[in-house]
Amino acid sequence: MGEFELIRRFFTRPTRRAALGVGDDCALLAPAPGMQLAVSSDLLLEGRHFVSTVAPERLGHKALAVNLSDLAACGAAPLGFTLALALPQVDAGFLEGFARGLFALADAHDCELVGGDTTRGPLAICITVFGEVPPGRALLRSGARPGDDVWVSGSSLGDARLALEVLRGTRALDGSDFETTRRALERPMPRVALGLALRGIATSAIDLSDGLVGDLGHVLAASGVGATLELDALPRSAILRAQPPEVQRACVLAGGDDYELAFSAPPRAADRVTEAAAAAATPVARIGRVDAAPGLRVLDGDGHEVAAGLRSFDHFTTA
Repeated sequence: MGEFELIRRFFTRPTRRAALGVGDDCALLAPAPGMQLAVSSDLLLEGRHFVSTVAPERLGHKALAVNLSDLAACGAAPLGFTLALALPQVDAGFLEGFARGLFALADAHDCELVGGDTTRGPLAICITVFGEVPPGRALLRSGARPGDDVWVSGSSLGDARLALEVLRGTRALDGSDFETTRRALERPMPRVALGLALRGIATSAIDLSDGLVGDLGHVLAASGVGATLELDALPRSAILRAQPPEVQRACVLAGGDDYELAFSAPPRAADRVTEAAAAAATPVARIGRVDAAPGLRVLDGDGHEVAAGLRSFDHFTTA
C-alpha cells in the first residue's frame, strides 16, 4: 500500500465544516465571523510519550486528546485538525485501530481532519488543532490575581503517573487497578466543555500535561503572582490513596499526563464555577489560593510545606 492509498483508505472523509479538507495542498477553514483562531500543536514519539504496547485505538484517541486539551485551556471551541504521521511500515491493523480512536474523539467534539502528511520513519504523531474563540474571551495564563481561588478539574490526579510507574516496574497494582490507571494514562478526556463554560468566569487557565507544580508555575510566572495549595484538597482516586504518602505527592504534584484544567477565579465566582462544572458534567475542586508573594507553596494538613524538590516533566532535563 502506497502513501496516497493509505491516506485515502484510513484518513479521508467528506468535509463537514471546513471549506476544503484532505486532498489539496492546503485546507481551508472558515471561523465564524468575528471569531479569533486558536491553534496548538503536539508531537508524540514512541518511547517518549507512549509505550509500544499501547492499543492503537487508545493511541489515536490520545494523539488528538492532548491537542483538544490545549483548546480547552484556552476556552476555544474545536474546528479541525491536521495529522502528520511517521510510520516504520504500513500496518493495516494498526492504522484501522488508530483511525477508529482518532475519529471517535474527533466526532465527539465536531472537529474534523482537514489535512496533513505521512512518511516512513520511527513512529511519530504530530497533530495541529484549530479552534475559535470570541475576541477578549480566551482563557490565558496571565490573568491570575492575588486572592483568587485555585481550582482543578477531575477526581483522579496522579493516576496516569501511577500507571507509568507500574509500566516502568517501580510500583505494582493488581489487574483491575492497573487497567483503571492505564486508561487514565492512555485515554485522557479533554475538558473542552468545561473550558467553554469557564469563559468569563476563570481569570486564568492551563491544562495539566507535565504536572501540577510545573504547569501551575507557568500561570504564576505569566501572571506575576504566587500561590498556596492544600495537599489534602487535591483530588485523587482510592487507588492512589492506597499508595505511600511520598508516592501520592509525587504523582499528584509532578506526575503529568493528567490533562485536567487548573484555573483561577475570584472567590465571589465560586458558585458560578460549580455551576459551570455541573453544566460541563465535570467535577472540580478548590485546591488553594493565589498569593501576591511569588512562588508556589504546597501545605499539608498541619500547615507544613511538602513540595520542596518536586518538579514537573521537562523534555530536556527529565530522563
